[in-house]
Amino acid sequence: MTLSFRTSSSFRTIACKQNFFSLPCWHLCVEGRRSHGVKENIGLLSDILLSLKGKMSFRKVNIIILVLAVVLFLLVLHHNFLGLSDLLKREISDPNLVGFQPLAFVPNAPESLIYRSEEEIPVVIAASEDRLGGTIAVMNSIYHNTHSNVVFYIVTLNDTADHLRSWLNSGSLKNIKYKIVDFDPQLLEGKVKVDPKQVDSVKPLTFARFYLPNLVPNAEKAIYVDDDVIVQGDIRALYNTPLKPGHAAAFSEDCDSTSAKVFVHGAGNQYNYIGFLDYKKKRIRNLAMKASTCSFNPGVFVANLTEWKQQNITYQLEKWMKLNVEEELYSRTLAGSITTPPLLIVFYKQHSNIDPMWNVRHLGSSAGNRYSPQFVKAAKLLHWNGHFKPWGRTASYADIWEKWYIPDPTGKFSLIRRHVEIANAK
Repeated sequence: MTLSFRTSSSFRTIACKQNFFSLPCWHLCVEGRRSHGVKENIGLLSDILLSLKGKMSFRKVNIIILVLAVVLFLLVLHHNFLGLSDLLKREISDPNLVGFQPLAFVPNAPESLIYRSEEEIPVVIAASEDRLGGTIAVMNSIYHNTHSNVVFYIVTLNDTADHLRSWLNSGSLKNIKYKIVDFDPQLLEGKVKVDPKQVDSVKPLTFARFYLPNLVPNAEKAIYVDDDVIVQGDIRALYNTPLKPGHAAAFSEDCDSTSAKVFVHGAGNQYNYIGFLDYKKKRIRNLAMKASTCSFNPGVFVANLTEWKQQNITYQLEKWMKLNVEEELYSRTLAGSITTPPLLIVFYKQHSNIDPMWNVRHLGSSAGNRYSPQFVKAAKLLHWNGHFKPWGRTASYADIWEKWYIPDPTGKFSLIRRHVEIANAK
């Protein structure tokens, strides 16, 4: 028997000299139509039915109708399967994922983590070679305390990138999403006066936070965290911090923080503007900023990058960096990092506040425990700002930090106190 049917573009003939119901005939029919849509295949089957209607008995027509219904079902199923397959291929080959490790397509990812959807939460963190273990611990604590779609933007220098990748590709961090961003120290030329007494002045990555829109160009909002913190809460709560209209960032103020309520020997003016800026300088006095104004800590903050760009915050920060090189505007007894003074000037009474429990700091100010275990447990973020880092010889609550630390597979980075303990054991 010969069947002839019309397609949308041409006439096509399938010849079956065997019985109409034989497998070769149906195979030719389906194979010939595979590239066409479901609607065209329905039309094809209707044509076949009409061509046979006058040539067969009522019983045979019913049988044919049943067979055609089965074939139609298989065609629809096949069409949907091809559509799903194409979708998956497009997702996997999405060029926007270059430089990332897409979590949803990592075969070893736990099922509970595959469904990390919602909007992307960009977290920016610096990664210097001598503190790389801190960066790893921060990322590990953030990743395992949230089900949100976190993407880490790790700012580092060229000579550290390979070491960082090898660390991230091992252990429990191999399924995270991240992008390594190379920071060019040339950006700081003429803006930083190298001072051997100020360690931060010779560490360019300290200033990476000033360039957030360049580091995360397509985001409207981002979180910045230092490498000496541990996150114990869901990072989404920090990301959802409300910022007032016109505010480009939210910080934790020193005077109002829970950390400030603990007495610190020799703290002096470290919680006020006068502890960071030299009010003897005319340029500072002309700003009409009260010296007693409470300072804030820039080690953890949430940024509205749209406002940041509209207000040209990066340019303003660079301006004050240059002026400091020329006029030495910062306090000679600087209470904190040299990144703080320009931020205090630019964001004077123009910033929102984050929950104080999202920056419980000064854990690195002394080797002793200044907070109760209950308070430390309740904190959303612990910050070891100060000289006593948790990977060093001694630090308060170092055991909590070490819980999130992942040993370096290359052996380049190791905990200093571990060497001391091993030496003492011998």
